[in-house]
Amino acid sequence: MHRRQFFAAGGSLMVLSACSATGMDMVGGTPVSTLAADAAVARAVLPVQSPQAELLQVWTGPYEGVPPWDRVTAEKLKAAMLEGIELRRAEYAAIADNPEPPTFANTLVAMQMAGEPIGRAFALFGVMTGNIGTPEYQAVARELSPILSAAGDEITFNEKLFARVKAVADGAAAAGLTAEQTRLAERSRDGFVRSGAALNPTQKAELGRINTALANAFTAFGQKVVADENAWTHITDEAGVAGLSPSDKAAAAAAARSRNLEGWAIVNTRSSVDPFLTLGSDRAQREIVWKKFVNRGDNGDANDTNATIAEIVKLRDQRAKLLGYANHAELRMQDTMAKTPEAAFELMNRVWAPAKARVAEEVADMRAIAGHDIEPWDYLFYAEKVKKQKYDLDQNELKPYFELGNVKRGAFYMAERLYGFTFTPLAAGTVPVFHPDVEVFEVKDKATGRHVGLFYSDDFSRTGKRSGAWATTYRSYSTYDGVKNVLSSNNNNFTKAEPGQPLLISLDDAETLFHEFGHALHSLSAAYTYPALGGTPRDYVEYPSQVHEHWVLSRPILDGFMKHVETGQPMPQSLVDKIEAAATFNQGYATVSYLSSALVDMDLHTQATPPTDIDAFERESLARYGMPKEIVMRHRLPQFNHLFTSDAYSAGYYSYLWSEVMDADTWAYFEESGDVFNPDIAARYKAIILAEGNTTDRAEAYRRFRGRNPDVAALLRVRGFPVS
Repeated sequence: MHRRQFFAAGGSLMVLSACSATGMDMVGGTPVSTLAADAAVARAVLPVQSPQAELLQVWTGPYEGVPPWDRVTAEKLKAAMLEGIELRRAEYAAIADNPEPPTFANTLVAMQMAGEPIGRAFALFGVMTGNIGTPEYQAVARELSPILSAAGDEITFNEKLFARVKAVADGAAAAGLTAEQTRLAERSRDGFVRSGAALNPTQKAELGRINTALANAFTAFGQKVVADENAWTHITDEAGVAGLSPSDKAAAAAAARSRNLEGWAIVNTRSSVDPFLTLGSDRAQREIVWKKFVNRGDNGDANDTNATIAEIVKLRDQRAKLLGYANHAELRMQDTMAKTPEAAFELMNRVWAPAKARVAEEVADMRAIAGHDIEPWDYLFYAEKVKKQKYDLDQNELKPYFELGNVKRGAFYMAERLYGFTFTPLAAGTVPVFHPDVEVFEVKDKATGRHVGLFYSDDFSRTGKRSGAWATTYRSYSTYDGVKNVLSSNNNNFTKAEPGQPLLISLDDAETLFHEFGHALHSLSAAYTYPALGGTPRDYVEYPSQVHEHWVLSRPILDGFMKHVETGQPMPQSLVDKIEAAATFNQGYATVSYLSSALVDMDLHTQATPPTDIDAFERESLARYGMPKEIVMRHRLPQFNHLFTSDAYSAGYYSYLWSEVMDADTWAYFEESGDVFNPDIAARYKAIILAEGNTTDRAEAYRRFRGRNPDVAALLRVRGFPVS
C-alpha cells in the first residue's frame, strides 16, 4: 500500500494539505490569511467541544505536533469520526452557500482547507484498523465504512458546490488563473463529473446506493483476508524445517513460542512462506505451506471471499455504466498515464510472451535436477538449486549481509546521498507511538538543518495487522495555516528474531524495504502549492518507489551497511558479481507470477457481463492467457487486497509494469552517467519527479527529466528478455 490520497468526489475523504517550495504567503494574489478566513467561516459553525475532541484537534507536542496514539480508543475514534463528518459537512455547506460569485480563492482553496479535523482522525483510523486491527477496531471499520461513503457522496452530489467548481474551471482563462491553478480547477471539475456530480437526482440516488454497498464489501473482504492470514502451519518434526537457514528456523521457532506451541510455526504471510518454499527440503511440507498460503480467502468457510468479489465486480460494472462507461476499467483509467485498457494490455502482452518462454527454459533446468515434474510448491526450491549450480549463488550465503537495522540505515544513507535528507532516531517515549515496536526518526535537510518531518517505521507482523508492506503519510507538508511538516511511515511484516539475535532478511525483502522507503521519500520531497495536486496517477505513483530498489546493491551502501553479521565485513565484490550475473535469473517466474495477476485484473474489469463464479473465471482467464501450470498468480483473486479493499488498484495492477518502464530507463540514466549517486541527476529527479506531485502532466515531466519518452527496451533488458 502506498501514500494515501482521499478525494471528496466519489464517496471518500479528502485529506488536505499543501506544499510550497518558496514558503510564499499568497495564493493567486490572495493573501493566505484571507483564504483561511473563507474556511474559518465553516469552522466556526460547529466548534469541536465534545469529549472526543482531542482526536479532531490540531495535534500538539514536539515536532510541530504529532498524532496522539496514546489517547486513541476504538470508542473515541468512532465518535471523533462521526463528529468530524458533521464539521466537514458544515464547512462544505458554507462554501456551497457562499453568496459571493465563485472564485478560485473562495471555492477551490476553501475546499482544500475544509475537512481538516476528520483528516486528522482518519490518519488515526487508517493505522488503528490496518496496523492494529483488533476486533474492536474492525467493528468500528464495519460501522463507519458505509457512513463515510455516504458522507463523501453528499459532497460530490451537492449541486451548488459542483456549480461553483465548474464555474471556476470553465472560467479559468478569463479569470487569469495560473497554469497550476487552472490544472487544479479543471482536475477538480473532471473528478466531480467522473464521480457522478452531473447525474440527475434519480441516478445520484442509485450511485449512492452502489457506493455504500461497495464500502461495505471492501471492508468485509479485507477483514476476511486478514482473518485467513492469522493462521500458520505448525511443524513438530525437525525434518519438516530441514534446509532452512538458521535465522529462518529461529524465527519459525519464535513464532511457535509466541503462539504457545512447541516446534516451529510458518506464519501465513509471504515474508514467512517464501523463505520456506525456497529452502525447505521437505517436499510434502512445502506443499502444505503453499496450499495454505495460496488458498487464503478460498476455503469455502466464513472467510471465503468469492461471493464478496462477485458482489464488488457487479457493483463496479453498474457504477461504470451509470456514469457512461463501457466497463469499470474504462472508468478507472480516465486519470492514468495509459488512458485506456487497450494501452495497458499492449504493454502487458509485449512482456507476457517472452516471460512465458523464459518460464519454459527455467522449468527445463529445474526438471533436470529434480528428476520429476515441477509443481508450484517446487518452483522456488529448485530455482534455488539451479541458481547454485549455474552461478554458485546460495540464498543462505546472502542473508547474513542483510540485517534489518543495517538495511534501514542503508536506505537512510541513500536518501542523504541523493536528496540531502538525514534520519536521526528518536529515543523511546519522545513521541507517542501506536505500538511499542514502532521506531521514529527525525528527518532534516542536511544542507540547511531545516526540520522536514518524522518517519515512523513499523516493521513486524502481529495478529490483526494486514499483510504485505506499504507506505502512508499521516500529515503532508502545508503552508496554509503555518508551515506543517511531513509525517510519513513505512510498514512491513517481518517475523521477529529470537531475543538478542539479529533479524536477517532476504535480498528480495531488502529491495521491498527500499521500495516502500521510496514512497516515503516521495512524500518528504513534496514542494507543490496546492495539496489536491499531490496525488499522482496510479500508473506513475509506483515509479519513484521502484527505482529506489536498485540502490540496495550499490557499492557505497554495501560497503557501509550490508556487512556480515558475524565477520563485520562488507559483501565482497565476488559475491556481488554472482548476484549481478544472476540478475535476470528466474525472471520468467517473477514476471509471470506478477503479470498474470495484472492480466486477470484487467480481464475481470473489462467483461461485458461481470462473472458470478470467481474461481471459475480465474481458471478460465489464466487458461486463455496460457498460464504455465508450474506457477500460481502472485495474488490470486480471493486474497487480492489491491483490487478488493478499495478501488485504488482495481483495473490498475498493471501500473507496476507501466512504472517499471520509467524505473528501468531512469536507472539506466544513472548508470550511464558513471555514478549511480550522480548529484546533478539526483537533484533533477528530486525537483521534477518527486517534488512536483501532479502539478504538471507526468508524461511531460518525465520528458523534462530524461529528455525523451521512457524506453520500453530498458525494461526488457533489465528482465533479460529479447528486445524486439
